[in-house]
Amino acid sequence: MPRSDNTLAAAPWGSRLLGREDEGAGTRRLRIQVLLTVPIVLANLAGLFLSVTLIGFVLPGPSVFTEKLLLVDAVAAPAYAVIAMLVGVSWGTARGLGALGWAKDPDAIPTEQQQAAAAAVPRRLVRMQAVLWFGGVTVLTLLAGLADPGLIAKVAFGITFSAVVVCASTYLIIEFALRPVTSRFLSDRTTRSPSGIGVFGRSLLMWLVGSGLPVAGLMVLAVVALCTDYVSTARLAVCVLSLGGATLLIGLLLMTQTLAATVAPINGVRRAMREVEKGELDLRLAVYDGTELGELQSGFNNMVEGLREREEIRDLFGRHVGREVANAALTGTPSLGGVEVQAAALFIDIVGSTTMAASLPATEMVAILNRFFDVVVDEVERHGGLLNKFEGDAALAVFGTPAPLPDSAGAALACGRAIRARLDTVGADFVAAIGIAEGRVVAGNVGARQRYEFTVIGDAVNEAARLCELAKQDSLLLTSDKTVTAAAPEEARHWRLGESVELRGRLAPTRLARPTP
Repeated sequence: MPRSDNTLAAAPWGSRLLGREDEGAGTRRLRIQVLLTVPIVLANLAGLFLSVTLIGFVLPGPSVFTEKLLLVDAVAAPAYAVIAMLVGVSWGTARGLGALGWAKDPDAIPTEQQQAAAAAVPRRLVRMQAVLWFGGVTVLTLLAGLADPGLIAKVAFGITFSAVVVCASTYLIIEFALRPVTSRFLSDRTTRSPSGIGVFGRSLLMWLVGSGLPVAGLMVLAVVALCTDYVSTARLAVCVLSLGGATLLIGLLLMTQTLAATVAPINGVRRAMREVEKGELDLRLAVYDGTELGELQSGFNNMVEGLREREEIRDLFGRHVGREVANAALTGTPSLGGVEVQAAALFIDIVGSTTMAASLPATEMVAILNRFFDVVVDEVERHGGLLNKFEGDAALAVFGTPAPLPDSAGAALACGRAIRARLDTVGADFVAAIGIAEGRVVAGNVGARQRYEFTVIGDAVNEAARLCELAKQDSLLLTSDKTVTAAAPEEARHWRLGESVELRGRLAPTRLARPTP
């Protein structure tokens, strides 16, 4: 899909780490696998380090570095950590591939059941992480308690704190890595209700994990220190400094992840809005967020689609009735009736079209007409006129209405000469005659309330039609002396006056004018 903004093309899912839309399925699968595995493994290793630090050096209580706990410290804890890591990677990969198997085919359209399973992948993988971590809480707390009951609260709190932080960070990592997959079904969803806990709930949850839980732990330690002599002043200071530092670091990490997940869709919409302001409507955002921000992305796509359809209708409308008439109808309040204006009319008709239609195949006749009208429309628009009507093999153009021209007569005369010159070179298989006249006409909407069209009626239109009839037996391009007189001198010098004739249906004689050789 073409996009004029390089950032939108290079980072359709809000980050260059997620690749481009046009990369291969195998490359994308490998990229997602790496983005899922590496950060999650690092997050779990960081959680293990945090647990060891809290239990071994920060939290008050009996020391875990004793001979009674040698078996737990040296064997049980490391063994469980390694087993949990291996199980987590293999289990998570199997669960993820099972739910996202359809995504291997770039053209596959997921069913509703597959969409629901894909949307649930982050929650399922986090539940898996929670099972492994809280399994560790149970096993290691039990083993430590058997060796020293005073260690139960210390070990349980240290591992639980790390588990909650790792699970929260893992959820955001999985959501980020799966954006390319999520966008494949969110973009085509018919219902736009947000899924999950939403932006507010996600932000509140991250605050609770990154700030609320550590502060609550500090408050518990403070209560213990006030009510008992179990916690010394020095130990309390160490706990406050350590947990306070962890709170700052973990809170910053989780809030950065949360804000990045929130800002990325907004930035995408903002950049796309700038493209729309420039007139670029051939773009579509990837909808990869399941919260209210996904609704924003989807709503933007719907808005652009509506603008694109409106522009197509506007263009089609302009092709049918003329750009000026279309703009006037779209910007104003159209009504029946007209106004009297000074304008020029140009009438052009193919000579002998009846005979041509009877002797030529229909497809060939249509090709001739299209070639003929292509020249007429191009020159009329280039000279500021409006092609008002197609009448079979003839056409009526007006100059000076609905858009005013400073020299409508001169524009019509110059247009007539330009059409004549081009038809002499491209119209070898047909001949067309042109009549031009200038004067007062009535221009406006004529018809019924349910259906009307812009039209121009008046003496100048009738005179142009009669001059066109006469031009078929004359020089193929005729106008009147009044029209040449009304034109600016720069155009009038290209015309020479001739004899006077009585045109059919007119009371006064008309003096003819022809272009100079």
